Amino acid sequence: MAADLTRFSINQMTVKQLSLPELAEACGELGIQGVGLWRAPVHEFGLDATARLMRDAGLKVTTLCRGGFFTALDPKERAAALDDNRRAVDEAATLGTDTLVLVSGGLPAGSRDLRGARERIADALAELGPYAQERGVRLAIEPLHPMYAADRCVVSTLAQALDLAERFPADQVGVTVDTYHIWWDDQAPEQIARAGAGGRIHAFQLADWITPLPEGVLEGRGQIGDGSIDMREWRAYVEAAGYTGPIEIELFNTGLWARDGHEVLTETAERFLMYVID
Repeated sequence: MAADLTRFSINQMTVKQLSLPELAEACGELGIQGVGLWRAPVHEFGLDATARLMRDAGLKVTTLCRGGFFTALDPKERAAALDDNRRAVDEAATLGTDTLVLVSGGLPAGSRDLRGARERIADALAELGPYAQERGVRLAIEPLHPMYAADRCVVSTLAQALDLAERFPADQVGVTVDTYHIWWDDQAPEQIARAGAGGRIHAFQLADWITPLPEGVLEGRGQIGDGSIDMREWRAYVEAAGYTGPIEIELFNTGLWARDGHEVLTETAERFLMYVID
């Protein structure tokens, strides 16, 4: 299995019931070489300790989640968000990943101004892009499904993400292609080609779309093969666009979290081979 998992990366959130040492050990047993990390559990374990653990386990940190939330109107809130994102960039550099995933932020309370919110994202990227570049980190804007536009992310399509990213050098700002969020968009394949032509596909994440959606839609990402998305098709799109990097499985799913983490990790690797690679 290990040889076929060369490009496989497990996002930490998929098996959040595993501690970082447990995750590192399980990856070693299964021959998994890549992990995507989240800031909160990294902070809990310790940034330097996490970086050391990953190195000692021979694991490549493929992404760090997440930066972003740039849309506040209040100057103090905006300044605080920028400071937090600079810390996130520094953390990514310490962990040895070149990719910080950005969830851009929703509408401020009482606002209906999508265009203004997106412009504030661009303003933030103008400040953060050079800072990240100096530290060897790329910012990867992740468009989220439109159901999240009001409260989490006013960037809903790859076209919108690229319209922002293309204002800046590709080694500063690109995009995250996540099947869960864009599989419904018939313009997404064309936009993936556009992103690839500009060298802006900085991360590729997979999760399936299952119905009916659970009450907590944030925890509604299905295990690969359980839903409506043709994963091989999306892999073909990004590879035709020139992407040859890690393929990260990021699942938020309460059912998976209630199970044994090692079992879920094994199953996810098996599903990757079955529905993405084979």
